[in-house]
Amino acid sequence: MWFGALPVDQAEGAVLAHSVQLGPRKMPKGRVLTVADLAEIAGAGIATVTVARLDPGDVGEDEAATRLAAAIVPDPAAAHLRLTRAEKGRVNLYALGPGVVELDPSRVMALNRADPSLTLAVVAPFARVAEGTLVGTVKVISYAIAGAALDRALPGAAGAVRVRPVVRRSAGLVLTEAPGVTKDLGAKAEAAVRTRLTQLGMDLAETVSVPHDAGEIAAALARLRGEIALILTGAATSDSHDVAPEGVRQAGGTVTRFGLPVDPGNLLFYGALGNRPVIGLPGCARSPALNGADFVLERIACGIVPDEEAIAAMGIGGLLKEIPTRPQPREKR
Repeated sequence: MWFGALPVDQAEGAVLAHSVQLGPRKMPKGRVLTVADLAEIAGAGIATVTVARLDPGDVGEDEAATRLAAAIVPDPAAAHLRLTRAEKGRVNLYALGPGVVELDPSRVMALNRADPSLTLAVVAPFARVAEGTLVGTVKVISYAIAGAALDRALPGAAGAVRVRPVVRRSAGLVLTEAPGVTKDLGAKAEAAVRTRLTQLGMDLAETVSVPHDAGEIAAALARLRGEIALILTGAATSDSHDVAPEGVRQAGGTVTRFGLPVDPGNLLFYGALGNRPVIGLPGCARSPALNGADFVLERIACGIVPDEEAIAAMGIGGLLKEIPTRPQPREKR
């Protein structure tokens, strides 16, 4: 692609690089100049225009953006994404519904290294999205790119980004009663959990309050409705064999992990009871503020059970804003 200033009478078919003011209106940049356009420009007393002229084999910005977006998301429905029509070298990727964003960072980086004119910007890995959330944007920086450069970038782009939709549509909540836990605190916890589920397009099937006892928790889990079982105890879970994890085991379930490298939210555990995931929520889940419970709940709701590597990676970006009401803040006030 050639870029520079040309006399108006030599610019037919070139792309206008800088907008031109023509009396009360503006001729926008990006316009492919016609004979009529150039006559109007010349009539305004303008002798030269800054343009881009495509070389043989170059691909214009909109076509390049369209092809690149199609390579990144070859099956939009399967990726739960909606792609916009290219405009000024840009294609936006929007979520079709609630879920979390799954990325292949190596593919995103390879695409962004392929050529400075080809870019893909995306939200953070596992970001929660709703219907219509902007997940990513493809932007071709220049007005055109060499076809050979575009062709080199396309094969490695497939699967760089997708939305994993919510597949579990409801959850049940077990609250345990302990000294110092008032009814108001229980109601606050239920409201915060309900809000989290609503943001994922899920329902709170029921809430059951029981004494802080492993046997009581086990009995509650056996009858609890919902595709995910959530437990929020009145007393913090301090060990993998504390009351709540033992309640899961007494119910016939398993505990996969206790402890999370996310703060607030360290004291979380998760496992399963049959085919139903079980999450022991940390005390900070009583607050609507972002915490470790969100990291785990959102993924499990979307059918992603975090493995050890995924849990370890949560520590990167896992230092979150402190919750003002936290009983034991990480820094002394």
